[in-house]
Amino acid sequence: MEMTMTAAEQKSRTARSYKLILLFAMVSMTMMFAGLTSAFVVSKSRADWLKDFQLPPAFYYSTLAIIACSVTFHLAKKSIQKNDQSKTTIFLLSTLVLGILFVILQFVGFGQIVENGYYFTGSGSSITTTFLYVVTVVHLIHLAGGVISLLIIIYNHFKQKYNSSQTLGIELGAMYWHFLDLLWVYLFLFLYFFK
Repeated sequence: MEMTMTAAEQKSRTARSYKLILLFAMVSMTMMFAGLTSAFVVSKSRADWLKDFQLPPAFYYSTLAIIACSVTFHLAKKSIQKNDQSKTTIFLLSTLVLGILFVILQFVGFGQIVENGYYFTGSGSSITTTFLYVVTVVHLIHLAGGVISLLIIIYNHFKQKYNSSQTLGIELGAMYWHFLDLLWVYLFLFLYFFK
């Protein structure tokens, strides 16, 4: 006898599948960054390692910006669960602005590093700054994926595709942004304390 699934069961199964795929992607990204931080630990014993290198102030502000992204995305998810479309709009757009601010501050931080006489490539570079550059750019590439998904979520939100019974897109976006947030905070603390 053939069993048929209800629409709710099908929707629940689809949501679990998408969340599982995203979880696998996040685990693989975590492993990649674990490899990069392991390379950092190994490289620290090199003679040309900069022992007195300090992260520029822009990196502190960018960390606050990405933490705020997680907060606003969480509030967007809570708002759509209450069918509050206007608050959802405000929180999604706030997340986008804060995400763009994070990217801008990262590039300001690169500029501050260069102003301090450290370079990422060429004869004036060091393994320390090159490593910082690689880790930050790889994180920014993943963040670009987050911004693209956020733009799609905002577009779908304006098309009225989300409501209290249909929140999957916003939930997946929030999961990914929380992951990016935690990943950056880990990298920032690692770079700050492990010199």
